[in-house]
Amino acid sequence: MRTLYHLWLCPFARKVRIVLAEKKLPFELEIEKVWERRDEFLALNPAGEVPVLIEANGEDGPPLVLADSAVICEYLEEVCAEPGLLGAEPDARAEARRLTAWFDQKFQREVTANLVDEKINKRFLGLGAPSSAAIRAGHANIGTHLAYIEYLIERRDWLAGADFSLADITAAAQLSCVDYVGDVPWEDFPEAKSWYARVKSRPSMRPILADHIPGIPPPKHYANPDF
Repeated sequence: MRTLYHLWLCPFARKVRIVLAEKKLPFELEIEKVWERRDEFLALNPAGEVPVLIEANGEDGPPLVLADSAVICEYLEEVCAEPGLLGAEPDARAEARRLTAWFDQKFQREVTANLVDEKINKRFLGLGAPSSAAIRAGHANIGTHLAYIEYLIERRDWLAGADFSLADITAAAQLSCVDYVGDVPWEDFPEAKSWYARVKSRPSMRPILADHIPGIPPPKHYANPDF
C-alpha cells in the first residue's frame, strides 16, 4: 500500500492526492506536522517538506521514497499511464507542464504564500502575526491569475487544451487552499468559477474538499460544486 505524507492546506500534497485519485491508485494518508521536525520524517525527506510518497516494493526490497510533488506526479504518470494527465502529444505535454509550473511556482509565490501561509501556516509554525502587507499583495495578485484562467478557458475546454490535465489539477489544488480561507473573488470571474465548479465536481476532489482544519472551518460554499 502507498502512504502519502501530507498537510491539510499544502497545495502540493493536494495535487498528488488528486492525481492518485484520478488514476484510481489506492493510498493511505498520514498527517505530517512538518514544524515538529521529526527525525523519522527527515530521514525520508531531509528537506522536511510534504508531500512524500512511500511506494511499497514487495517483500524483496525496501520501499521507494519519493519527495516533491513534481517528481511524484511525473513518476505516477510513468508507472500508471491511464488516464494520462499530461496529454498525448509533445506540444500538449509541454503546455500542461508549463501551466503546472505556473501554478506551482508563480501562483504559489504571489497568492498562496501571501494568503494561506500568512493566515494559517504561520500560526502552526509559531512565526508570529500575519503580515498585512503580504495579505494585501495576495489579494492584489489573485485577480491577475483568475483573469489568466478565464483567458485560457475562453479558448480551450480545459486549461492546457482539450483534455483535463495536471495543469487543471495543480491550479485547483492551489485555489482550493486559498478558497478555504475565503479569499477567492469568484463573483468577479464567472468563467474561472465555472471551470473550478467542473473540477470540484470530479470524484477526485471530494476527499480534498472534505478536509477541515481543527478549529478553523472553511466558508459555507467551499465544498459545494454549485457554489
